[in-house]
Amino acid sequence: MNRAVLGAAILLGGSAVAGLLWIRFDQSGPAEASAERLEHGRAIYAANCASCHGAKLEGQPDWKSRLPSGRLLAPPHDASGHTWHHPDDVLFRITREGPAAVGGGGYQSDMPGFNQVLSDDEIREVLEFIKSTWPERERQHQAAMSRREKEASR
Repeated sequence: MNRAVLGAAILLGGSAVAGLLWIRFDQSGPAEASAERLEHGRAIYAANCASCHGAKLEGQPDWKSRLPSGRLLAPPHDASGHTWHHPDDVLFRITREGPAAVGGGGYQSDMPGFNQVLSDDEIREVLEFIKSTWPERERQHQAAMSRREKEASR
């Protein structure tokens, strides 16, 4: 094999590997949240969310039952709940605007929107903290759903 062919093969092979690594990186979503962001998100959660959703993200007891008003109790945000069943943009909107604004159809909730209390970045930090507590399977499922939702909206 002459040097030109060998050089071209190495260049082509290296480009293919680099391309595959780029695709893998691009599909993995945002980089892992820093320890500082997770700690800040935990503190914001403790101050604004834990009183209803639980200090350990466990939700209110019997959370699947309805109150006399017909509204649901605060669900858990740990793996036993359904938070991880929603893509990032839905979680963000629920937190920012409140479930009633996102649910539509006259849905009512005792949870307010936090857009007057928390900045968008603080909401993202809370969500990063919550997601960091989930087992790998739930994190992967939620991340894949978020990617599909993002691709569908393009």
